[in-house]
Amino acid sequence: MSASAFSLTAMIPADGFAVTKGTPVIGGLHGEHRHLFCADCMSWMFTRPPGVEQFVSVRPTMLADPSWFVPFIETYTSERLGWATTPAVHRFEKFPPMTDFPRLIAEYAAYAGTGKL
Repeated sequence: MSASAFSLTAMIPADGFAVTKGTPVIGGLHGEHRHLFCADCMSWMFTRPPGVEQFVSVRPTMLADPSWFVPFIETYTSERLGWATTPAVHRFEKFPPMTDFPRLIAEYAAYAGTGKL
């Protein structure tokens, strides 16, 4: 769906996220994960992942200024292309276990804004 070797996601607290223009439509997969797209150009904008309703997965490239975004966690490394690398601090063959999220969130919060990722 990303048409790329990468699919960047920024996990944004749901209570700090709002669509300010237009009405997104469900596109791509129509199963458990609801990927929402721009109704005009069908660009993948964000996902509301099941089981983590407190977050919205936003495509950083959809932000007005994505220059601040640096990958912190790389997932699905089991399917990555051999040449595709990121500066992510953590890597997981699939998704990290839900029990790891409090630790990962705390670690990211400690790094946020330091430029030391």
